[in-house]
Parts: sequence; structure tokens; C-alpha cells
Amino acid sequence: MTSKLFSELGLSPALLKAIDRLGYEKAAPIQSEAIPMIMAGNDVIGQSQTGSGKTAAFGIPAVELVEAELRAVQVIILCPTRELAVQVAEEIFRLSAFKPGIHSIPIYGGQSYDRQIRALQQGTQIVVGTPGRILDHLDRGTLKLDRVKMVVLDEADEMLDMGFRDDIEKILKSIPSKRQFICFCATMAQPILELIHRYAHEPKSIRIEHKVLTVPAIEQAFYEIRGRSKTEALTRLIDLYDLKLGIVFCNTKRMVDDLTDELVARGYSADRIHGDMSQAQRDRVMAKFRSGGLEFLVATDVAARGIDVDNIEVVFNFDLPWDEEDYVHRIGRTGRAGKSGRAFSLVAGREIYKLQSIERYTRTKIARQQVPSLDEVEEKRTNLFFEKIRSALQSGAFEKESRIVDRLLEQGYSSTDIACAVIHLLRGEDSPQAETRPLEPPVRQHRDEDAFHKRPKNRRQHQSRPRDERTRERQG
Repeated sequence: MTSKLFSELGLSPALLKAIDRLGYEKAAPIQSEAIPMIMAGNDVIGQSQTGSGKTAAFGIPAVELVEAELRAVQVIILCPTRELAVQVAEEIFRLSAFKPGIHSIPIYGGQSYDRQIRALQQGTQIVVGTPGRILDHLDRGTLKLDRVKMVVLDEADEMLDMGFRDDIEKILKSIPSKRQFICFCATMAQPILELIHRYAHEPKSIRIEHKVLTVPAIEQAFYEIRGRSKTEALTRLIDLYDLKLGIVFCNTKRMVDDLTDELVARGYSADRIHGDMSQAQRDRVMAKFRSGGLEFLVATDVAARGIDVDNIEVVFNFDLPWDEEDYVHRIGRTGRAGKSGRAFSLVAGREIYKLQSIERYTRTKIARQQVPSLDEVEEKRTNLFFEKIRSALQSGAFEKESRIVDRLLEQGYSSTDIACAVIHLLRGEDSPQAETRPLEPPVRQHRDEDAFHKRPKNRRQHQSRPRDERTRERQG
């Protein structure tokens, strides 16, 4: 597939103005192919990875084809997660900035029904939502789909994996048969094919070949380390590369909480996002991350498909994902829109076999790297600090500070001693707030949270008692 200019896709001036305002220079391959097909009224099936630009691929035609004077739902977009629904709704809002009269809203669980009902009553034309909450509104009679002329399934494979198939089919049966059916997914499993066969009419297919599932601009590497020394390795890599904005993925909610607390204790600006948090908490964290108020977001895979933040420098796989496809979704958070990015994986024990499966799936050889030593990290910090001082000297913007130096010189201190004292104070402020730990403690893997909680309650309580107490009980 080749990219085209948006001006070549037959879009209205209002859409082109909105696209220009968003800073898009040219259409991505998936957009170049999908937009003309959808604009022509075809059903479209698109297979592409996260971060390929598929939101605009269906969002631009959706905004273009909506009738602003008709105050009824005309486009419905189904997403697997609340985060993705919000992301898509935000994109639709930006695309419709110069199309007066077009309104869109996200509908998802965790938000007030009253707020959603009021928005629907005001005449929204584009609804973006999760299947469960959309079905709730249909059952309540607060959402009417009799005027819908386009339905979009975004991340359809993920929705089916999450058990939404029955909900999706109920929603599709509530929509007029004469409508466009648009489906985007990363994989084309049998359940997807069955859904397409049942609800699509002579669909046009678009596919990005499997061999480009990973983004070439992303520098991928893995570090083979031992057990609980992962946190130390993580912080050394952050310091070595002077990273300022990144996402750290863990497999369990418990690990997300533990790692976030460790990072904060070590002086890093970090927060968490996972399934046990309320929607209001998630929204606050994401708003802070988007605005640059956080350096690192520690997350489970629940957030992998819904995070859309520009300029993410790095993605860390603190735990390798259970599924190879999730690896692609994770690293797709960086290196977006043609920018470079890094994806570092921390591999412990038998996780090396998971890594080999990921390499086979992505058809990519992931480079093995050595965890930097403390000396290497310290040398890098020194070099960065040196460059900051040199830049300040070249700028010459330190007139106020020179008065303090003059006072110290008058009191008999040498210029060398003054400079050394200032550097000593500044480097003391920059030093890590937590004691550096050795890299190779005794190997002890974190238990999987879900497996731990599946154990019988009485057995867990029995095992939590001191060993000598259990021994006495057996002997008695």
C-alpha cells in the first residue's frame, strides 16, 4: 500500500482544514485505501495493527457522511474498552471541528447514565461506546438506532475475545439492514470471519501484511536478568538513556501497584492504571500523563489499546505479555507517526521462551543487551550534567548568579572551590532518593495474582502461618 495526500481523497474543505489543524501531513496506507472505499458506500474490512491510523480511516468518512441537520444517531462505533472509546470520541470531535452541527459522544460503563442520556436527547449523530453500555441504553429505550447508516467495529477481535459477541449481535440486529458495515481488527480469526459473513454485504478487504506488524522505527531490545532485580535494571535504563516519557507494562494489577510504589520511592514521577481503578481515577491519571505531569505510566494490558499519547519515548515490558499479539499492541504506543521509539523487555527465567515465540510471531530478531552497570550509569549522568553546565556557560544568562560569586571571591574563596561547591550541591539534589540495590539477589519470581487468588481460602490462610506453627500442628 502507498500513502496519499489527504487532498487526493475527495474530502470537503472543512475536513481538510480539521486534518491540517491536527498536523497530519499525508494519509497513512490504511487511510489511503479505506477512506475512498467507505466514502463510496462500501462495506470495508480492514486488518491492521494498533497505531496504524485506523481511527482516522473510519472517523474521517463518518464525519463526512453525517447529515448535520438530522438530529439522530447516524453512526455507531463499538470499541472493546472505555479508554479506546474515549480516544476515538476525542478524535471524532477534533475531526468535526469545522463541521457545525455535528455532535459525538462516548458512552461507556463507569460514567453517569444521566449525563449520557442528556447528550443523546440533545441530538447526537455519532455515538462511540462499549457494547455493554450501548446495549444498556437500547434496553432502557434511551438510544435509538433506527436512523443509523454506518456501524463500525473497532478492534473487533479484542471485543470477541472479551466475550462481547452476543452483545454485538444484539446491537447489529437493532440497526437497519441497509447500512454500511466497517470492521477493523489486528487478526482475522474464525469468529471474526463468521461475523463478517453474517452482517457484511460484499465487503472490500484491506490488509497490512503480517511482516510489518512491528514498527521499523522502534528500537527493540531485551535484557535477561534475575527475578526481583528487574526494578533496579529498569531504573538504570531510565537513567542511562535519560528517558522522560514512557509506559511500563506489567501482567498483573498487583505488580503494577508494587512497581509504581517502588518507582515513586526511588524519586521517579510515576502513576498507575489498571482494571481495579474507577473510571474517574483512570481519567485523572491519563489527563496528568497527557499533560506531561507524569514521566512514567505503569499499566496492565487493559490500557494497551486505549492510550494515545504523542511523543512516548519508550515502552518497557516489565513482564512479557501472555500473548504474542499483545506485544505488538504494547510497543505500538511508541514510535508513532514516523517518529523513533524504543521498546525494552526485561526477561527473567523461563520468559526467554515467551520471547522466542514473540520473535517468531513478529518475524523480528530482538537484540540482547547487557544491563548497564552502576559505573556506566554514573558516567552518563556525569556527561549529561557536564553538557548542562557547558550550555549554561555558552548562553551567558547568569547575571544574578555572578553577584553571588563576586561576594564569595571577596571573602577569599577561589573560583575553583566555588565552582566545585556549587556542582557538589547540584549533584546532591540530582542523586537518587532511594538506595541503589544489588542487581542479583536470590531468585524469587513474583507470583501471578490471578493464580494466587484462585487457591482455596482455607489453604491460603494455612500457608500464611509461621512454619514452626504448621509443623507443631502436623506433629500434634
